[in-house]
Amino acid sequence: MAGVTDRPFRILCRQFGAGLAASEMLTSDTRLWTTPKSRRRMDHEGEPEPRVVQLAGSEPGALAEAARLNVELGAQIIDINMGCPAKKVCGKACGSALMKDESLVARLLDAVVNAVSVPVTLKIRTGWDAQHRNGASIARIAEASGIQALAVHGRTRQDFYTGVAEYETIREIKSAVRIPVIANGDIDVPEKARAVLDFTRADGVMLGRACHGAPWIFRAVNSYLTAEKSTAALARAEVRAIILSHLEALYAFYGEDTGVRIARKHLGWYFASLPDSVATRASLMAAATTASQFALARGHLDGWVDDEAAQAA
Repeated sequence: MAGVTDRPFRILCRQFGAGLAASEMLTSDTRLWTTPKSRRRMDHEGEPEPRVVQLAGSEPGALAEAARLNVELGAQIIDINMGCPAKKVCGKACGSALMKDESLVARLLDAVVNAVSVPVTLKIRTGWDAQHRNGASIARIAEASGIQALAVHGRTRQDFYTGVAEYETIREIKSAVRIPVIANGDIDVPEKARAVLDFTRADGVMLGRACHGAPWIFRAVNSYLTAEKSTAALARAEVRAIILSHLEALYAFYGEDTGVRIARKHLGWYFASLPDSVATRASLMAAATTASQFALARGHLDGWVDDEAAQAA
């Protein structure tokens, strides 16, 4: 979710009921923390507590020091990423590549847990590939190291995001440890969240790509899981307000040049579900300024809302 779960989007998801929203993955190499990208990833001003900082690294001392420094900066939970399948991450023996070396996993987790006083959590996949689904073994190592909660994506690194997630391994992991286990992977509707929880006996679910263009999904899932009922669909005027407010937050956070570029991906997701928006989406992607981009988005959304009002009249 790097490049998506920045501070504006985390705040938005929390407003709709996400229990936790981890920061974008931050490298443990402190030499890179002076870049604009890293500085923004470390910016948690105004973010609801608890603030979760996600770290990636493969050297125990460096990862422990990065965790300690982030706690000094206000992190209240440190989340270690051993689930990212990206080549540029795995190529540095980080992310899900670490699952190939269980002894290194143990050293990394021990180092971080012993370096900070806040809870440390871990995100993994089911294994490196179909022949090496060692998620349960990693989970036992994590529990022994003092990890407080474990999130598991139901694919191996080799799978990337192809095919469908499997939950048998998550169920096995849940039965192997006593710490909370959070199931992740292909959970895109409230009913799927309920089914995955029932099957895996996990303690919670994590949503990723399902919130692209639909941050209100957290409200829907929470309602279905707690009250066993579906929430009413948002009125078009509510959706318009959410999108425009999100744009304003992105522009304020990133500034003019980066703001218009970052907003494109979110607008692409939002507008993908709107009728008659193909031409508008193309214009939004081509907009060179935040002012023109915002005006285009507002114009289409205003018409969409007016159509609903006319249909109701």
